[in-house]
Amino acid sequence: MTATTFDHDQQDSAARIDTLFQERWQVRLKKVDRMFAMLMIAQWIFAVLFALFFSPYAWSGKTRVLHTHVYVALFMGAALTLLPVLLAKYRAGTPLTRHVIAISQMLMSALLIHLTGGRIETHFHVFGSLAFLAFYLDWRVLITATVTVASEHFLRGVLWPESIYGVTNPEWWRFLEHAFWVAFEDVVLIWGCLTGMRDLKSAAAQQVAVEQLTEREQLKTAALEMALAEFGVTT
Repeated sequence: MTATTFDHDQQDSAARIDTLFQERWQVRLKKVDRMFAMLMIAQWIFAVLFALFFSPYAWSGKTRVLHTHVYVALFMGAALTLLPVLLAKYRAGTPLTRHVIAISQMLMSALLIHLTGGRIETHFHVFGSLAFLAFYLDWRVLITATVTVASEHFLRGVLWPESIYGVTNPEWWRFLEHAFWVAFEDVVLIWGCLTGMRDLKSAAAQQVAVEQLTEREQLKTAALEMALAEFGVTT
């Protein structure tokens, strides 16, 4: 085998590995897109039900009325849900879809936090959402989500702090505390994304190695059968 032939084989192998890797990643991306489409619809329904039955108590004491939060949950929830669902259906697997889903998911967390009057327990929805977004194995999606939630916390903390922190006069640096814990989780999730991508590439490389070995064995078998046939030996 000449050096040129060897280099050509190496390029073919690398191209085949990349093709398999992209195919497997696309399958994963589309599955996660569909998962988020269902999740966004479920969260929207939950937000409306929560606003209808519980939000008046969270914000208005013991008097139950048709609170304005019902309309907020209904229409804002629809706005946050419609685009991701449509993209997941018609543009599944594209970078645009997963980044829009990341933004919408973080804003849905913000909506739920608002509906609960800034209850600290609802903030865990942010951390759960980040973990779900890590299923994409795309660390850039986590950056988009982090910038979204940090910006939203900062702006709402300035304009209407009670809706996010549950108190009217929180410390000015409160949003930094939340951003720190989000960033802390990001470090672990980004490492997981990079590890997952390496595993996908490794699996693709192993499959290519098996394919090449099988091909070589088939060529050897064919050559042996041809040689036996020349001597009139049948197998």
